[in-house]
Amino acid sequence: MKTRTALASLLLASIGASVGASAGASNLLDSLKSQAGNYAMPAMGSNTVGNAAGVLQYCVKNNYLGGDAASIKDKLLAKVTGQPQQQTGFANGAKGLLQGDGKSIDLKSVSGKVKTKACDYVLKNAKSLI
Repeated sequence: MKTRTALASLLLASIGASVGASAGASNLLDSLKSQAGNYAMPAMGSNTVGNAAGVLQYCVKNNYLGGDAASIKDKLLAKVTGQPQQQTGFANGAKGLLQGDGKSIDLKSVSGKVKTKACDYVLKNAKSLI
């Protein structure tokens, strides 16, 4: 009888440990999933005007932005005409590569939620670059 009780206790302890480990793994997975949407957006400034215009074009073309985004993009483009570095930034942005302060995010490789967040971020900051 003692052997059965000991085996039952061992079995229950094992099941409890498995459930606890699963819950811990689940919590860790949930934490990682929430962090995946928390990309640090590259800083934007006068040296990233071209890239911002390109990203806005990418966002409008792929329906992540509407409204005044196209007109803001056009105003930014007027500032980069004839500046090779800014034109390169525009070309990269139009391909979905958000760049600034040594960081970059390839919008083609992230979730739709992150794309929307990045597009909103660029639009908000682009207004201050006009």
